[in-house]
Amino acid sequence: MDTTLDDPLVGRVLDGRYRVDARIAAGGMATVYRALDTRLDRVLALKVMHPALAADAAFVDRFIREAKSVARLAHPNVVGVFDQGTDGPYTYLAMEYVSGCTLRDVLRERGALQPRAALDILEPVLAALGAAHRAGFVHRDMKPENVLIGDDGRVKVADFGLVRSVDSVTNTTDSVLGTVSYLAPEQIENGVTDTRVDVYACGVVLYEMLTGAKPHTGGSPAQVLYQHLNEDVPPPSATVPGLPVALDELVAQAAARNPELRPYDAASLLGLTLDARIRLSDAELDRVPPQARAEERTSTEDRTSVVPRPVAPLGAPPAVAGGESMNQTSRLMLPPLSQAQGQAPAPAPAPVARAQRRGLLLVVVGVLLALGLGTGVWYINSGQFTKVPNLLGKSEAQAKSELSAAGLGVKRVDRKFSEAFDRGTVMDTDPAGGKRIRGNGAVALTISRGPEVVAVPNLKSRPLEEAKAELAKTGLAPGVVSQAFSQDVAQGSVISTDPAGGEKRAPDTAVSLLVSKGRPVQVPGVTGRPLDQARAALQGLGLKVETAAEQLNSPFPAGTVAVQSVGAGTQAAAGDTVTLTLSKGPRQIPVPNVTGQDADAARKTLEALGFKVKVEKPFLSFSDTIAAQSVPGGQSAPEGSTIVIRTKGL
Repeated sequence: MDTTLDDPLVGRVLDGRYRVDARIAAGGMATVYRALDTRLDRVLALKVMHPALAADAAFVDRFIREAKSVARLAHPNVVGVFDQGTDGPYTYLAMEYVSGCTLRDVLRERGALQPRAALDILEPVLAALGAAHRAGFVHRDMKPENVLIGDDGRVKVADFGLVRSVDSVTNTTDSVLGTVSYLAPEQIENGVTDTRVDVYACGVVLYEMLTGAKPHTGGSPAQVLYQHLNEDVPPPSATVPGLPVALDELVAQAAARNPELRPYDAASLLGLTLDARIRLSDAELDRVPPQARAEERTSTEDRTSVVPRPVAPLGAPPAVAGGESMNQTSRLMLPPLSQAQGQAPAPAPAPVARAQRRGLLLVVVGVLLALGLGTGVWYINSGQFTKVPNLLGKSEAQAKSELSAAGLGVKRVDRKFSEAFDRGTVMDTDPAGGKRIRGNGAVALTISRGPEVVAVPNLKSRPLEEAKAELAKTGLAPGVVSQAFSQDVAQGSVISTDPAGGEKRAPDTAVSLLVSKGRPVQVPGVTGRPLDQARAALQGLGLKVETAAEQLNSPFPAGTVAVQSVGAGTQAAAGDTVTLTLSKGPRQIPVPNVTGQDADAARKTLEALGFKVKVEKPFLSFSDTIAAQSVPGGQSAPEGSTIVIRTKGL
């Protein structure tokens, strides 16, 4: 079922400019939508931060940093950012819309790629990262999910949300932000992130493209981290026999565990990649890999997350403790592998020709970094598929006619209210316009019923769950629930709503609910009272009573209440819990011998230990020297108890 229709942003216009048409993908920090810039009449992607995170300055700063960083790059192999703004609770980036799929979609559908296809994808990725590195940025989250392959074959790098300035790279102490399967060893061990962490991730991605599987896998993130730290990325030919040595060497150089052994940045790795391509014959480049195993072909990818770094080096493989963090992405239908095999290979170039071509590498790398790699990988996306026509805003009859002309059928027709689309026009399709679908497939249409105004129901004195159900039935959404004491509304029932009952609002408007905590109860003071008496007093007022597991020393006798979690005189609601901590009695303190001391000095000594002191002087005594004390020195007395000291008599 297409959940995009339940998304409150779909159909809205953000900032008076961007009409949100459909949800493309959702992640831990943001949701990406297909939208229309109504001023420039162009389709774009809106990356909208989850409203719950908008109050976090760190997330907002990361969002804005992504916009500024990518805007500075302006590279043809980087997904461009057009605008950044805020509309109420929504902070967004307006970005270039790439109609196509991700490298993860390709790997999931096809498994291992031909070497030519793998290099055709890797080279523009490195061109984009090389431009970023030269501009002083580190991506920090390179993975197949962030490599987009457009319908026109152009490859683009996306999601610079974790981008960091090279000059600001520092060592972190507790954790590292990234994706477990692609973290470099120094990121895990020391939190160090420079250009070489992107190089390492690209080496892992290249291995995955050549073999159809990740080099390091395990039942938990900790097991994968251990392998990054202690095991080299194996040569791809160990998994796919027959792959040329040049590709094994390229993976080994990029994914070396020691960062000093890796190419310094993506531009350097791009030069090595072009050199490796020169050394391969057409037959080696077009070698068809074997089918990947089903479990490898259907595995899901890791989610970008905060990964705790080990306090000490991981010396032994950790036990299985649960699966890696997963993040599902939409699966895109792709043609059978046989349709992209190409023609019979041509003979390998002569050694002299190869040497001449190798001499041009430095020049070629510079040009590619400046202009971007335009080489397409169109053969990955070719086959017996067609695109869904863009039907938004068209009448139902027009939509059905265009689908029929494209050889597609109508799966079903749904009808929903919409403020953004005229009644009787298409407000959404499944699959969305521009998406690939098999030539004989069918499309679900959602037709607008036009705008609707809903009256807020009167929910006073209705139980909370019943009130929520009534709002949903009416077409409104339950909003923030807060609580307050009430003398006339039963506990757990609605006191009032905002907007108030009877007011009219658009469908899906959130209605805040103020719920009764019942009549207030004045909590009595029960410290110093026996537990049974204290419990009876509190329960008699409708309060729940719990007893703390631990006891503590206090001036109150052992077994009586030392502390109550809700203070005396505080207002509470019936059913609230008061936790009672029992006394172990006062602490026993050793009493020092103060005889022979001056009375003032003796008093200060005893009071400093927590005792109360009473000084007695015999009749007509003029001495301040202590002759006796009520508790002899060396014995113990309860903390807070009174010690009597007497001065010498005549």
